[in-house]
Amino acid sequence: MTLLIIGATSAIAHETARLFAAEGAALALGARNPEKLAAAAADLRARGAAAVHELHFDALDDASHASVVAEAVAALGGIDAALVAHGVLPDAETVHTDAEAAVESFQVNATSVIAVMTHLANTMERQGHGTLAVISSVAGDRGRPSNYVYGAAKAAVTAFASGLRARLHGTGVEVVTIKPGPVDTPMIVGVHEPGLLAASPEAVGARIHRAMQRGETTVYTPGYWRPVMAA
Repeated sequence: MTLLIIGATSAIAHETARLFAAEGAALALGARNPEKLAAAAADLRARGAAAVHELHFDALDDASHASVVAEAVAALGGIDAALVAHGVLPDAETVHTDAEAAVESFQVNATSVIAVMTHLANTMERQGHGTLAVISSVAGDRGRPSNYVYGAAKAAVTAFASGLRARLHGTGVEVVTIKPGPVDTPMIVGVHEPGLLAASPEAVGARIHRAMQRGETTVYTPGYWRPVMAA
C-alpha cells in the first residue's frame, strides 16, 4: 500500500509509520524539520518500508499544501491512505492573552489540517478509494479552561472530519477521526505533566494503525476516554 503522513516526525505518527513500514508499505513523509525528517525516513527504511519519500511541509504555508499532496501522489503513484498528524500544543497562558499567538495556534491545529484534508479528500475521491485519518483530540469534545484554544481547534477538526465523512459516503473514501487523550510525547514536555491517564505513543500508534486498516470512523484512544468524555 501507499501511505502519506503529514507531521511524520511526531512521536505518534512515527510509531504508526513503523507498523506500516514493517508491512512493506511505500511511504511519503511530510514534515518541517529536514534533519528530523531524514532520521525518521532512515528508521522506516531499516524497518522494511518499500520506499520512503521525504517532503517539506509547513503548516503555515497555505499555498504549498496542494503541491505537497500532488508531490506525494507523483512519488507514490497514488495514495491509498493518509494520516494527518501535525499540530502544536501551545502554552495556555500565552494563547489565552495574546490574540496573535491564539490565531497562529488555531491556524496550525485547525485551518491547515482542514486545508490538507480537503486536498487529500479530493484526490482520493477522484481515485475512487482511500483511507483518510486525522488526529484530533478528546480536548475537542468540550472547552476546558486549561487550554481552550487548543481544544477549539480540535473541535473544528472533529466537526470537519464528521462532515467530510458524510460527504464522501459511498465514494470508496473512508474518514477516520482519532481522539487521543494525553500522550507521553515530547510535544507536552514543558507544557504540562502527562498524568496517570497518559498513554504511550506506541500504544496510540498501534491503535491508529488498526483503525486505518479497518476503516473505523471515530476512535478514542485509549478506549477508556470514550466513557470518560461521555460522562
